[in-house]
This record gives sequence, C-alpha cells and structure tokens, in this order.
Amino acid sequence: MTDSQLDVQIEETLENGQKLTNNKEIIAYLAEKFPLCFILEGEAKPLKIGLFQDLAEALKDDERVSKTQLRHALRQYTSNWRYLHGCREGAERVDLYGNPVGLLEAEHVAHAAQQLAEAKAKFAEKRKADLAAKKAQQKRQPRRQNNPKVPRKPKMELSAVDFATLSKGSAVKVKVGEQAKKGTVVEVLKDSARVELENGLVMNVNADRLFA
Repeated sequence: MTDSQLDVQIEETLENGQKLTNNKEIIAYLAEKFPLCFILEGEAKPLKIGLFQDLAEALKDDERVSKTQLRHALRQYTSNWRYLHGCREGAERVDLYGNPVGLLEAEHVAHAAQQLAEAKAKFAEKRKADLAAKKAQQKRQPRRQNNPKVPRKPKMELSAVDFATLSKGSAVKVKVGEQAKKGTVVEVLKDSARVELENGLVMNVNADRLFA
C-alpha cells in the first residue's frame, strides 16, 4: 500500500468513527483533536512532560483508542525526526491545547540531538547496506546475450529463361517473393508452365517468374 492510499484509508477511518488500529491513524486523530499540540507537517513542538496522563484523561471515554495504543503512538511521535528537530535550545514545551508550559531543559535538548544523530546514522547505514545488496544482486544476474545472428542464405543466381526452349523435364527456378525455388517443368502451356517444386508442390507459373 502506498502512502497516498494509506492517507485515504486513515481519512475514511476518522470520518466513519471506526476504532483506530495503527500509530499513524492515532497520530492523525490526535492532530485532529488537539491541533495546537500535535503537528503533522513541518516542525513539531516539544510536548509537556507527563502529557500522556493528560491525554489518557482527555480520551478516557473515547472507545476508538486505548491507553496502550496512545502510549505507542506518543512514543513514535516523539522519536520522529520532525519532533527531534523541534527540541532545540530556547524551544517551549506545550500542553494539549498549545499553551506554553516551560522551556526545554539543556539535558533534554542534548538528548534529542543525540537521538537525532543516531537515527540519521542508522538510516545512512541501512541505505548503504540496501545499495550494496542491490549492486550485488545486479552482479549475480546473468547478462542478456544478444540473439545470435542467423546467417543469411546466399542468394540464388537467376538468369532469364528462354521460354521457347522449355519442355517437360526442364530444370527451372521459380521466383517466390524474394526467394527462388528449384523445380521441374511438368507441362508447358501458352504463356506459362506447370512446375513441380522440390517439396512436391505443383503450381502454374507465368513465364516472367521462370528463370534458368
């Protein structure tokens, strides 16, 4: 399933009030319920410490999502690169309704920077490994061999036949398309002859298609 197909599925799930089943659906739902807290595009805002408890309380009667699902979705949201980028010096944490609740502490800024660096390094290693695997697979695949050229049959030498000299049993060549077939005259007619080809086929051939 592509990202666009998944986005459409999430929209339909939210509109139909169905129970949410994965982190992406839950995060989209939280952004719909608390748009000043959860950001889907652009840089995310650092969240209030203990926000999970506020979230669990706010959604305690919501049958579409459980506490366990909320915890998993929140963990994914706060480990996203966008969120870690937003956890920089001078940034303020926000509550569910976007209200500032204090500056991000230096140790939390450093921790977010470390997480971001590790995530990027891990991504780079995976990308490098995937690229190496792809190259190895390409090397293992046998190269396609060009179809060997079929040697052309040498063209048969053709020269005009003297129709007046033809008789039963005369050896002739009959032009068929771009090829010439060998044959034997079985009957001479007024301006054509009946010829039996090497394959046994007997055909009536006009004089202009008969050659010596």
